Amino acid sequence: MDWTDLIDAAFDVAGNSSSDNRAAALRSVQASVAPDEKPIASTAGRHPDHFRKGVLVLTTHRLLFLKDGKPPVPVPLEAVTDATVTRTRINGEVLLVVALTGSHRFEDVVKAEVFAEQLRAAARLAREASRKALAAPAPAPATPGADLLDQLERLAALRTAGALTDDEFTRAKQRLIG
Repeated sequence: MDWTDLIDAAFDVAGNSSSDNRAAALRSVQASVAPDEKPIASTAGRHPDHFRKGVLVLTTHRLLFLKDGKPPVPVPLEAVTDATVTRTRINGEVLLVVALTGSHRFEDVVKAEVFAEQLRAAARLAREASRKALAAPAPAPATPGADLLDQLERLAALRTAGALTDDEFTRAKQRLIG
């Protein structure tokens, strides 16, 4: 599955046949894609602040909400701690994504249970990959002081974001310092 197929499928589910909106969504996603980022799944849903449905796109790195050609609202997968689905009479299936960056609610989500499971699995893989990258031995720095400081700052940011526990942070810091 490529980016075009993913976005087209989600717009079809959302009932939005506007080729302009599809093209704008595709451009905005492709403009911000990381080199190793791949599409996983998509569905349609509505943000509580909007009347019409938008598109939820799940990638190997983040969850995006696309609406009417506006810049995507990203949620990094490493920060996702939970994804739950509830059902209401008025709002249909409601997907609540809890992340270290805040919580995000999407209403009237199509196949919300399936999408939530894909989201939880992708978030788990992203956190594991981040931990493995931190556990790998650091390459020999070209400039020891500056590179060490950069790596320590990255570790601190990951701990602050909740991707590392205090214990994992301490072990990784000790490996860096020697």
